[in-house]
Amino acid sequence: MKGAVMSAVRAGLPDEAVQATGWVEVGRLDDIPKRGARVVKTARGDIAIFRTMEDELFALDDRCPHKAGPLSQGIVQGRSVTCPLHNWIIDLSTGEAMGADHGCTRTVAVRLEQDRVLLSWPGAKDQAA
Repeated sequence: MKGAVMSAVRAGLPDEAVQATGWVEVGRLDDIPKRGARVVKTARGDIAIFRTMEDELFALDDRCPHKAGPLSQGIVQGRSVTCPLHNWIIDLSTGEAMGADHGCTRTVAVRLEQDRVLLSWPGAKDQAA
């Protein structure tokens, strides 16, 4: 999918600003279409960042808990995404499968500062200490 990958987080230790705060800027709000997603590639795997119609942001591992389908290619409806492979519906705030399905994908902290999208960098504060 052309243009679907946001700024790549570089492998290894994050820079000093990221180490101090635990957050890394991965793009701008306008980089993510409403009711859509973009992918951030990391050394720990792809992370899908979703934007709702109300401009809420959520981040999950880009893997459906069912058969590892790419959630970033699914349809965002409200605060959920439908996996494009087998139509599992995943709650964006918890990563939990909804309805009769069972499973969970990892959530990642994401926040918006002005129009900048910031993603939590696991272990950054620990590495700085």
